[in-house]
Amino acid sequence: MNLQQLPPWNYAYGSPSGTGEIRHLPEDFIVEETLAFEPSGSGEHIFLQIQKTGENTEFVARQLARFAGVRQRDIGYAGLKDRHAVTTQWFSVWLPKGDEPNWQDFSTPSIQILLVTRHARKLKRGVLANNRFEITVKNWQGDKEKTIEQLTQLQRHGVPNYYGSQRFGHGGQNVMKAAAMFAGEKVGREQRSLYLSAARSFLFNEILATRIEQNCWNQGLAGDVLMIDGSHSCFAAEEIDDDLRARLTQNLLHPTGALFGSGVTRISAKALELEQTVFEKYPDLTAGLLKFDVENARRALRIQAANLMWEFKDTQTLVLKFNLPAGSYATAVLREIIAL
Repeated sequence: MNLQQLPPWNYAYGSPSGTGEIRHLPEDFIVEETLAFEPSGSGEHIFLQIQKTGENTEFVARQLARFAGVRQRDIGYAGLKDRHAVTTQWFSVWLPKGDEPNWQDFSTPSIQILLVTRHARKLKRGVLANNRFEITVKNWQGDKEKTIEQLTQLQRHGVPNYYGSQRFGHGGQNVMKAAAMFAGEKVGREQRSLYLSAARSFLFNEILATRIEQNCWNQGLAGDVLMIDGSHSCFAAEEIDDDLRARLTQNLLHPTGALFGSGVTRISAKALELEQTVFEKYPDLTAGLLKFDVENARRALRIQAANLMWEFKDTQTLVLKFNLPAGSYATAVLREIIAL
């Protein structure tokens, strides 16, 4: 496989209508996560809601372990958050016995403790209801009328659920490293997981881009596996009848794409043919994923940017606010209107 850079994956609503800077300052990219449950207030795990500026999640987790005198594996968090941003997220620390430290002593100019509570279980990855974004695009230039039209389309019809470029490394290098690993190059356990994820994500984005090209990314195909909005529950649809078509139009259901791997898949007919056409282009990636015995899964091709709002503060400043489900990328929204 020879990948010099990531492909220009297709846009759902025409090419981006403007340009601008999205991370001029950390305060221009604000993220706040909402847990999928309410901490109980009691238990062996301390839950900390932390606001961090210019710090990545794993760095804060390491610092927490050192501060609390616990092992790295005793720290939990629900998801990785951007470094070049102001982010609010939860961490858990397993402290079943002994004195509890003064958590405010952990605060620094870039890390603030907002809330402290307890829960019976460690915070696990992915246990989020959603992430709330507030993004300020500075030095914006473009077609304002077209931008508003595209935002309205995103609001009504949904967002292509592409994996963001950070998943693939600079220029897609993680995908190339996955191919090298599949060819026999030795890597560490942490890198192996990163490269496997990059390979699967790349194939998913290729499926999504193909379905956008064929104008069926937000419409069902015969044999599709459909996901119920707001959940990970899926079911196979041999045919797309009027009822399913209506639910797809109302954003109550979403078509899914493969996260390639081994095991039985429920997709069939036209939807399966489309995915197989994509897989045939990248035999080194599919064979490698099977070799590493990665289990197949499904991911929604479309998501909703809930509560999407926008405001032009002035002629060169655009502010966007929206919620996305866990595992989705703000750049999936931004790339439709801003040339990133």
